[in-house]
Amino acid sequence: MNIVSSAKRQIILDTETTGMNQSSGPIYLGHRIIEIGCVEVINRRLTGRHYHEYINPQQPIDEEAIAVHGITNEFVADKPKFHEIAQSFIEFIDGAEIVAHNANFDVSFMDHEFSMLQPRGPKTADICQILDSLAIAKHLHPGQKNNLDALCKRYGIDNSARDLHGALLDAEILADVYLLMTGGQTKFNLSSEKAGQEGGGIHRLSADRSKLKVIAASADELIRHEERLDLVAKSGQCLWRG
Repeated sequence: MNIVSSAKRQIILDTETTGMNQSSGPIYLGHRIIEIGCVEVINRRLTGRHYHEYINPQQPIDEEAIAVHGITNEFVADKPKFHEIAQSFIEFIDGAEIVAHNANFDVSFMDHEFSMLQPRGPKTADICQILDSLAIAKHLHPGQKNNLDALCKRYGIDNSARDLHGALLDAEILADVYLLMTGGQTKFNLSSEKAGQEGGGIHRLSADRSKLKVIAASADELIRHEERLDLVAKSGQCLWRG
């Protein structure tokens, strides 16, 4: 499995919904999207651009779902309906590669929402490439837990702010996880106050940095070092002398 994507522009995406789809296929029990969170990555660098919307699903949210994400019916009552934000959302993801954890879940819900537009909207796969970060995690860590919390712990990513699931926060955390998991990331901007400012994560030292000072051993220190190796050699093979 090739875990490194060749896509130039990627959208790390997460959604929250009114409830879980109880079937194994893309058949919906009336559930709908209530939050979309996306962060943009270009050439494996976070750009600081994001897309975030809460959505009025026009139907009750399951109590079990509220316990997971904390989004209530009262909170979304005055939020826009999906058809009101659909065009801006499609424009944001169009032509990109979507990266989602258990992508089939998010993409199936997106396709369901697009299908109810008048006129009918596109299938996600018709306007985007789709990459499942969960499939990558299972490939790299077979037989282990590969949910977002487990991956954060495995890769040393701070997710202490994640008391509840939230689409934008989870997309930001997934961006960290995905870039570390697939290697090659050199700069993160997630904790920055200003776009383009370096935040937490990994920082590669500048190529024009000052050279490290090299301190050589003195002649006396070299003699004492050889004497110590003589003592080691008496008790067996001295690895430092081959």
